[in-house]
Amino acid sequence: MSISETAPVSPGALWTGRALSGVIVLFMIFDGVIKLPPLDIVTQTMVPLGWPADPNVARMLGIIGLISTALYALPRTAVLGAILLTAYMGGAIATNVRVDNPLFSHTLFGVYLGIILWGGLYLRDPRVRALIPFSR
Repeated sequence: MSISETAPVSPGALWTGRALSGVIVLFMIFDGVIKLPPLDIVTQTMVPLGWPADPNVARMLGIIGLISTALYALPRTAVLGAILLTAYMGGAIATNVRVDNPLFSHTLFGVYLGIILWGGLYLRDPRVRALIPFSR
């Protein structure tokens, strides 16, 4: 089966995918926007994670997250955005592993977001379903 021969998406799967993707987009917009000024809580929490309390570093992370999220939200560039957001979350996971944060609440949070991110894209994009087929 080629990418152009994929089965059509059911309305339920499409809307579930859109809802999951919407959760990710809203969370990442929040995450990016609070890093732009940046809020004091952002720079305070960066230091224990091994990042400098430099507002420019926070802004850079916010801009990278927002650009990746915008690419993920647009259907034509959603796969590229998903790849970039996966890399972004991988960096967050590595940061939490490095400072020995709790596994399930902190370290794996990026994994939870990645599952929701790719699950949403899988349900709403037939190209992704063709690349990652789940057979019965």
